[in-house]
Amino acid sequence: MPPRPNLLTFDVFGTLLDWRTGLAADVARAGGPVLDGTLFDRVIDAQAELEAGAFRSYAEITATSLARVLGLDPDAARGIGERVGEWPLYPDTAQALARLARIAPCAATTNSDHAHRPQVEAQLRMSLAHWICAEDVGAYKPDPRVWHAAAERAGVVPGPAWWHVSAYADYDLVTARALGLTCVYVARPHARAGTPDLIDVRVPDLTALAEHVERLADDTAAR
Repeated sequence: MPPRPNLLTFDVFGTLLDWRTGLAADVARAGGPVLDGTLFDRVIDAQAELEAGAFRSYAEITATSLARVLGLDPDAARGIGERVGEWPLYPDTAQALARLARIAPCAATTNSDHAHRPQVEAQLRMSLAHWICAEDVGAYKPDPRVWHAAAERAGVVPGPAWWHVSAYADYDLVTARALGLTCVYVARPHARAGTPDLIDVRVPDLTALAEHVERLADDTAAR
């Protein structure tokens, strides 16, 4: 069993925020097509391709992917990219993070910009311990430089007491596993689980994760 965490890092889009629902609503308001699962995957894959190239902000990557895949007007696409941190939280996110933050620092490791942090934290009604984003390191996940920046910022050494939480194996859990972190998979709608060897803890939502970590903390304290 993994040890009690001394740091919890979270993917944001698709794990804390309902990425697909938020994007679909914005695309509809901009007069774009219905964002079904196939189109959503195409947008995600286009973003991954752009993220592997010369660095640009996530707002720019979002705008380019929406114009390229969905044919959105560039100005409308740019506006969506600037407001992605306003996409809705999953209903369990805010309360679960408040519970988890009583046990260990909670931080974001996210393919986003600094400008998106206040948008997300306003919805959470709390400040995260750290916000390590692609803009910090000039690279996007799954690049390990994002995790190395998190380690330096939080003052921790990668290992099993650092739990990384994500709904996306391809962006997150492959790298987290290679660094020896405890890998937590959240089975969100449209998640990408990867192979079983990438997962130490599997939960349906963050409420279940909070309950799991609280039990582990109680067990540790009782010893």
